[in-house]
Amino acid sequence: MAKVGAIPPSRRGLSAGHALAALCIAAATAAILLAMGRTPICPCGTVKLWHGVVQSSENSQHIADWYAPSHLIHGLIFYGLAHLLLPNRPLGLRFLAALLVEAAWEIAENTPAVIERYRAATIALDYFGDSVLNSMADLSFMALGFWLASRLPVAWSVAITLVLEIVVGALIRDNLTLNVLMLVWPLDAVRAWQAGG
Repeated sequence: MAKVGAIPPSRRGLSAGHALAALCIAAATAAILLAMGRTPICPCGTVKLWHGVVQSSENSQHIADWYAPSHLIHGLIFYGLAHLLLPNRPLGLRFLAALLVEAAWEIAENTPAVIERYRAATIALDYFGDSVLNSMADLSFMALGFWLASRLPVAWSVAITLVLEIVVGALIRDNLTLNVLMLVWPLDAVRAWQAGG
């Protein structure tokens, strides 16, 4: 007999069907990126777990870099939005919705128009798009953020977001907030400050 107020199994986590759908979304995203001409791995021929030089042609080519925290924050935000917009849907379905949004961004981010926008409006002068490996890692970081948000109190999600934004912003003069600002509404003062780092 189920306890009163107990969370039904379908609302607790990913079912096998949700996990399979998530793998299909990731595979389809990788296939689309490859069809768009994105390189599977860094053109340098190596695969690194971490690449920490932002102003580098290898940025966004390896598994993790200074923008990985932004994708983790995406997951925290997407969990909150899915909780508000899809409150009565299973957690697995909400996760798939978040994964689709992240996958759509990874595809859009690697179009010539967005790559050129990054190069023109932000400090990412050496940005030529992501490798497919990096895009798949970005999807994984988003999934990690979504999972953390599903397990932690809201205050912890907010705290993680603030700490990551402050630390990354202080270290590289860029973060999710500045990235969005400079893509949508570039400010010369911000660009000058970022270039001074």
